[in-house]
Amino acid sequence: MRILFLDLDTLRPDHLGCYGYHRNTSPNIDAIAKQGVLFTNYYCSDAPCLPSRAALFTGRFGIHTGVVGHGGTAADMRLEGSTRGFRDRLDKEAMTIMLRKAGLKTVTVSPFGERHGAYWFYAGFNEMHNTGKGGLESAEEITPTVLEWIKSNAYKDNWFLHVNYWDPHTPYRAPLDFGNPFENDPLPAWLTEETLAKHREMVGPHGPREINMYDNRTDPRYPRHLGEIKDMRDLKQFIDGYDCGIRYMDEHIGRILNALDEQGVLDELAIIISADHGENLGELGLYAEHATADYITCRIPMIVRWPGGKAGHIDNGLHYNLDLAPTLAELLDKPKVAAWDGQSYAPAIREGKDCGRKYLVLSQCAHTCQRSVRFEDWIYIRTYHDFYHLWPEEMLFNVKTDPHEQRNLAPDHPEVCRRAAHYLQEWHAEMMKTMPAGYDTDPLWTVMKEGGPFHARGHLRSYCEYLEKTGRAWAIPELKRRHPREFE
Repeated sequence: MRILFLDLDTLRPDHLGCYGYHRNTSPNIDAIAKQGVLFTNYYCSDAPCLPSRAALFTGRFGIHTGVVGHGGTAADMRLEGSTRGFRDRLDKEAMTIMLRKAGLKTVTVSPFGERHGAYWFYAGFNEMHNTGKGGLESAEEITPTVLEWIKSNAYKDNWFLHVNYWDPHTPYRAPLDFGNPFENDPLPAWLTEETLAKHREMVGPHGPREINMYDNRTDPRYPRHLGEIKDMRDLKQFIDGYDCGIRYMDEHIGRILNALDEQGVLDELAIIISADHGENLGELGLYAEHATADYITCRIPMIVRWPGGKAGHIDNGLHYNLDLAPTLAELLDKPKVAAWDGQSYAPAIREGKDCGRKYLVLSQCAHTCQRSVRFEDWIYIRTYHDFYHLWPEEMLFNVKTDPHEQRNLAPDHPEVCRRAAHYLQEWHAEMMKTMPAGYDTDPLWTVMKEGGPFHARGHLRSYCEYLEKTGRAWAIPELKRRHPREFE
């Protein structure tokens, strides 16, 4: 058995051709999608980067692993304490350990463990290739390592190769000599002058007037990446920058596929294509960031081409990224690890059978603190820390009619909000009942008690000065009311 896992950082599905995007961003990914199962409602349980991959590789929610943020206590796996054995629990529970027990050699080409100081990430890998720039790599700095490995090893049987590309992640950095394949393509229709003007009056990090999070500075190393979006021309350049990153990465994926074909292993190869999270590109007033627990940040692509599995099938069921571990276990005839929170969707891959969940609970504690519930046509978002965006505590969006979350329907549908709040409480009660021994605190509240989300700590005073300079001082009294500790 040979498995290629393309882990494509910050890739939102609706910017791929196979998910209906009007630009030709992903011809190689699209070709694989036609040969396998495309999942339309696939989500990271915990966003963004670090919490998402913690959930993926452990098969457990962040509320259970403790990894829900990018700094402080909630960026570390929980210690097992007195119950720890000679090796820790990852030795039995990591997805990669299960793959090794299935007889596969496990290999990763990724800087992720070093980027986040998350050395548990390497648990279960036989080979680790760190491309060395902590996620600031472009595809041309990753592909040679992958091609060399394929040349030396692909002909062998029984391997799992994890390849991590970063090109859609900020800063958008496709080399200038790549050009702009989308120069003559229109923007997504929802991004209008009226929408941009509205967003420019809003406040909050990564708004159109502060793409650099808290100001509009730029970095000359990344000429495609703007510091501010002033008009529609800037907005076009901004969206083109993200899409160029996808297309540039897709061309390098094509090189990998060609190399595997030259080795004679492509036809029978299992291929998994997914991401850690999506990217706000204007939704909720955020640009160039993955800072929320909303439909856009948490929804990710998932494409599985499995030998003997369904081809050209679309699955609309609700699934988490942490469901991958039990899914692979079932596909490889290995038992599910008892501690995993995930549930297998192998029947969708083998038979095209609907095996989705009733609802999903999604979390974000790195920029904002939010939990959301995705069910039916709805996403309900409960905000505990607003990342200085002044969002209401409750938001509700119909993702079928309003996928870009422009109309908050919470005031109009209190009965739907109550149902979502019930689902959230139901999930939370189950999570707390199944917490690891010795732990009784939800790490979301650990984040709040330690001063709030990592990317929001200690910035509000200077940000208020920037708001005054940019004509938005009207927001400062409310920011002080909501976040009084920042001004103590």
